[in-house]
Amino acid sequence: MVETVLAIGVVASLFVGFNIGGSSTGIAWGPPVGADIIKKTTAAGLMTFFVFLGGWTVGRNVMDTLSEGIITTELTLSAGVAVLFFIGFGILVANIFGVPVPTSMTTVGAIAGLGLATNTLNYQTISGIISWWIVTPVIGFWIGGVTGRYIYPAVNQRVEIEKSDGPLLILDRDEGLPRPAFGPNTTWSEVISTAIVMVIGCYMSFSAGASNVPNAAAPLVSGVGGLPDDTAIVLATVAIGVGGFTIGRRTIESVGGELSDIPLLAALFVMITASTITTILSSIGIPISLVMATVMTIVGIGWGRATRPVTVRDVVTRHTGESEIVPGAITAENTAGKPATPIGEEEPQEVLDAGDLFNPRAIMKYISMWIIGPSVSTLLAYGFFTLVPGVA
Repeated sequence: MVETVLAIGVVASLFVGFNIGGSSTGIAWGPPVGADIIKKTTAAGLMTFFVFLGGWTVGRNVMDTLSEGIITTELTLSAGVAVLFFIGFGILVANIFGVPVPTSMTTVGAIAGLGLATNTLNYQTISGIISWWIVTPVIGFWIGGVTGRYIYPAVNQRVEIEKSDGPLLILDRDEGLPRPAFGPNTTWSEVISTAIVMVIGCYMSFSAGASNVPNAAAPLVSGVGGLPDDTAIVLATVAIGVGGFTIGRRTIESVGGELSDIPLLAALFVMITASTITTILSSIGIPISLVMATVMTIVGIGWGRATRPVTVRDVVTRHTGESEIVPGAITAENTAGKPATPIGEEEPQEVLDAGDLFNPRAIMKYISMWIIGPSVSTLLAYGFFTLVPGVA
């Protein structure tokens, strides 16, 4: 019986990991692939390796929280398998309606529903997790706001990330033993900027592994007959990797399209901020959604960039004059190499003519899912474990 339950759990874990890989690969590698800096297959390979590294190291802290911290008793194998099905069902529904599901939050909600049904919920732990869910969007927004208002314009003035025609590196065979050399149009600036983009993509993959591997692995490691931690992590990583190599190719193409058509440099600021927030919270065992930090950082950078025509003093004294919030500030790519407009002065015409900062409807879909996702999984799990108490 235990073997049967475990086999079912493995299938459910593979399904969850597969879908996580499909969505997370696009978030981590969509901007570099879109800029033609890296190929999709290479991105998926790097994604798989660094997801494993994040899950194997920092992700263990999140696994402990999911398997032991949210409820006061150990999560049994049968209950863990049921939780995996709630996660998989949430992902399926989200895919059907085309909205992003916060997997970590859905997982916590399902386990919390089990705790409510069995009167084993650790209220101190769950209140701490929810507090971070409230604080994280605020942190991402304000870091993005400061970056967009004060840092991004100055960096954008000096840095322009472009890929030249032809390969970045080639093998030079003129002197006997082949050795790597610059491509025909490659510059040092391009090599350095490409290296930075690659490092940031790997860093985001690491943070994705730290936050998402536990969602597919933790429910399988608890109780009698469960898998060892290491085996569950490897299993989840393989599933995430397969998702990255398959459906992840589609999400790479479409990532960011609903939020904002932002340039690569702005996307790198977003990736650094979101990855750092996610990695720090995962290191202290907080299950957190990488998408949450990413979305709010994008909104923050756009808002900060758009508010440059208005000074802080003007806002405090309410004397804003004719200054306006420019809706397309962050999407104007052709300002690189030009002096940043001083704060309080009107933006140049190319900024005024740019598109919207972000799609408000898309933002509302994300925020709605941060509320609906864990709430629905909590209610479904509560109802299931109340009606079928023997599973817990």
